[in-house]
Amino acid sequence: MKLTVNGKTHQLDIEPEMPLLWVLRDELNLPGTKYGCGMALCGACTVHVDGAPVRSCVTPVGAVSGAVTTIEGLGTPATLHAVQAAWIEHQVAQCGYCQSGQIMSAAALLQQNKAPSDADIDAAMSGNLCRCGAYPRIRAAIHDAAKRIQGA
Repeated sequence: MKLTVNGKTHQLDIEPEMPLLWVLRDELNLPGTKYGCGMALCGACTVHVDGAPVRSCVTPVGAVSGAVTTIEGLGTPATLHAVQAAWIEHQVAQCGYCQSGQIMSAAALLQQNKAPSDADIDAAMSGNLCRCGAYPRIRAAIHDAAKRIQGA
């Protein structure tokens, strides 16, 4: 099967039932997407499929028809995505385990809503759990990233 990830098309010899998460981590060596709960409840495995956030732990690769973007494809060290830059500035990460999923969900939110309210952020991020409790910094970073995207 063919799968486009981070702008590169891959020809893979895999079963269509294999979860996208394991294809990314084990077949394509993209370890930034994390395994959390395996039931789409924590958000650590969030990636984008055609710009929409998707829980890769429960998404069979055979069900993916669009382009996949992982945390590795969101930005580069030289050109960080606005959310990545805001995450660093606000020192959001503590343990860091959930952060790739948090960042991917935040980036998807800002693609749809350039100026989210606190309620918009809370709703969009409600499926992403952070055991360290960095939620106030996450919200502040998203507001900052929105301003960066708007050019303010």
